Amino acid sequence: MDTILRKNHEMSAILEVSRVLTASFNLEGNLKCAMETLSKHLDMQRGCVFLVDPVSQGLRIVAAHGLTPREILRGTYRIGEGIVGKVMETGAPMFVPNIGEEPKFLNKTESRPEKKGISFLCIPITLERKTLGVLSVDRIYAEERGNVDDDLRVLYIVASFTAQFVKLWEMFKKTQDECGSLRSQLEERYSMPNIIGQSPKFQHVLKTVMKVAHTDTNVLLLGESGTGKELIAQTIHYQSHRAKSKFVAVNLAALPENLIEAELFGVEKGAFTGATARRIGRFEIAHTGTLFLDEIGELTLQAQVKLLRVLQERTFERIGSAEPITVDVRVVAATNRNLLEEVQKGNFREDLYWRLNVVPIVLPPLIDRKEDIPLLIEHYLQKFNKAYHRNLRLKDSAISGLMQYQWPGNVRELANMVERFVIMAEHDMLGPEDLPPNLNSDSERMSFLQPSGNSESASLNFEIQHLEKERIMAALKKNNFNQQKTSMALGISPRQLGYRIKKYGITYKKL
Repeated sequence: MDTILRKNHEMSAILEVSRVLTASFNLEGNLKCAMETLSKHLDMQRGCVFLVDPVSQGLRIVAAHGLTPREILRGTYRIGEGIVGKVMETGAPMFVPNIGEEPKFLNKTESRPEKKGISFLCIPITLERKTLGVLSVDRIYAEERGNVDDDLRVLYIVASFTAQFVKLWEMFKKTQDECGSLRSQLEERYSMPNIIGQSPKFQHVLKTVMKVAHTDTNVLLLGESGTGKELIAQTIHYQSHRAKSKFVAVNLAALPENLIEAELFGVEKGAFTGATARRIGRFEIAHTGTLFLDEIGELTLQAQVKLLRVLQERTFERIGSAEPITVDVRVVAATNRNLLEEVQKGNFREDLYWRLNVVPIVLPPLIDRKEDIPLLIEHYLQKFNKAYHRNLRLKDSAISGLMQYQWPGNVRELANMVERFVIMAEHDMLGPEDLPPNLNSDSERMSFLQPSGNSESASLNFEIQHLEKERIMAALKKNNFNQQKTSMALGISPRQLGYRIKKYGITYKKL
């Protein structure tokens, strides 16, 4: 064979092997294609890739060319057994000119009934001085077909490619398994048994969630701040057929009006000053998954028009582009505002309201599901005891006192309260006397928590407002009067915070 022609065949084989090994993460398929390539370009009769079996710790054929499935199953070796096992043990290549004259060649696959005249090359698959497996080929040599040095050179290159591919595949498989495990944990975490609540009102919510989760319909979650709207949205996602795709949450109240469209729909490079690169919007990120739009009532009228089109047509354009983008996204929206009133005021589009309000789910405030309070307290005690290595418990009398509290912050406030108890408590059993005054129904200083027919009950609203004002002022001071950060810390929207600042006459000077 002409030397130049031989080199061309070798180069073609190497390029083709590199291409098939980077085509995908199909371990057996890619390696089989690589062996077929060696046969096609370099006249090699059989090719096998042996890797270590994680169970038996021996070598087995994971991909081969020129062998039947039964022969492949027979191709197993212990480390040190035969030519293949010896190469794995020593990490050194071996060349057998004639396998019919080599007693160490075991032919365990029984794929060579006539062994005379067949040469056998065996190369270690090595990466960073660690032998991962063995590559072997059969060859019938003749002067016009090149020599063993040529083949060894090519096989060393192929073995190097194979080692890198196997290592990448192992990392990919590990990551895939970890993602699968995390996904299973999320699905378990957001399964129905892990959503705390036995009250009739909350059970009605869960029944609705069970019915709607396996559909693609839009859902509108209604309820006060802190009632667990995002938790329900995540449960809907992880109990749906979209669970393997992303759950993307956007708090629209936390975004400035001029950035909402950019966040949702993305920005094309050069759309405006400062847009130096293309930016992908949340709808694109959530493709095939679920997009949770929290505080939907804060959406501007301009953005509402675009959102309506996405819900109707499943298409939109990035800012600065006329190219339509098609997405498959399920939208779950949430608000603590009365959207019908907003529609009547002209602040919210009626057609968008009906498009979102296909299945409304109203989450009851905690005061309306008092029988769930002990269950929630126990749940958060377990969670935070584990997190902070404590064993805090509450006496029944303390829990009874907590059930008399109004819980204006709903479940979020209860969770924060339990976490504070676990961190700050000086002993492991808390009674009514250990509760803060505003949570202790036995405290004379906070008698407004006890129903009464006398004039003192009229102070209820005053006491609650005083407490709310103090908390807002403390949060504003802590966040340097940054209303955006303060609203996030308090778990309310910037608009709600602004209303309360105005209501209580809070100014920077007063802080």
